[in-house]
Amino acid sequence: MTPGKRDVSPNWQETAESDRLDRKTGALPTERNGLPVENYSDRRGRFRILDLFCCAGGAGMGYRRAGFEVVGIDIDRQPRYPFAFMQKDVTKLDRSFLREFDAIHASPPCQRYSKAQRLRGREHPDLIDGTRAMLIESGLPYVIENVPGAPLIDPVTLCGSSFPELRVYRHRQFETNWRFVPPFMDCCGKHHPNQAKMGRPPRDGQFVHVVGNFSGVEYARKAMGISWMSRDELREAIPPAFTECIGHQLIALLQMQRVAA
Repeated sequence: MTPGKRDVSPNWQETAESDRLDRKTGALPTERNGLPVENYSDRRGRFRILDLFCCAGGAGMGYRRAGFEVVGIDIDRQPRYPFAFMQKDVTKLDRSFLREFDAIHASPPCQRYSKAQRLRGREHPDLIDGTRAMLIESGLPYVIENVPGAPLIDPVTLCGSSFPELRVYRHRQFETNWRFVPPFMDCCGKHHPNQAKMGRPPRDGQFVHVVGNFSGVEYARKAMGISWMSRDELREAIPPAFTECIGHQLIALLQMQRVAA
């Protein structure tokens, strides 16, 4: 498949549920709809990505659609995270654990750099530098995602307006230690005129900003390509289309590295 091209299964949500670990035993389910479900260890050739600061799984879903096995880690419980999940403090992860994966995605909390929090004068910890140092030490290909204004190195900016299946404006920046080339031009701030005004219910086809006390949760789910999240989770999430685009190129890189080895 061409890097960046989408191939979304109509049963992606069902597939996501099959990947969820059993909360009591830590094991994958053995059946779905009466049929056996593959164990991760039997999925030959599938690359594994670690989804740090995973929240409810917007980034993880994109990587899963691109073809990765996904494992999420967050300091808070994430009952709606659709894949294997561990509740841990990312800053205290053992480096040997990181090397069990083929690549790492990290979305450190963005409150320190968001416009809303700066206007309110609130202080939040800076986790980007420490996260970057940890990822560099792992020696793996990595992606760090955050909001515009965050101290990322040579980031690429993606916006929902660049993806024809989305109806959301959400700028997010991505730093990589490998060359990611978006297969399209970014929005350059030129948003579609057909957008809903903040606080008003959106009409069909309108673009929306999923921030603050936005109106229309169900519409926001469709606009972002996310069906399983709550209102609060949607506000913090990135559309899976972003990381699916990145994931296809990352898999191509890993495949080349595997051949070269």
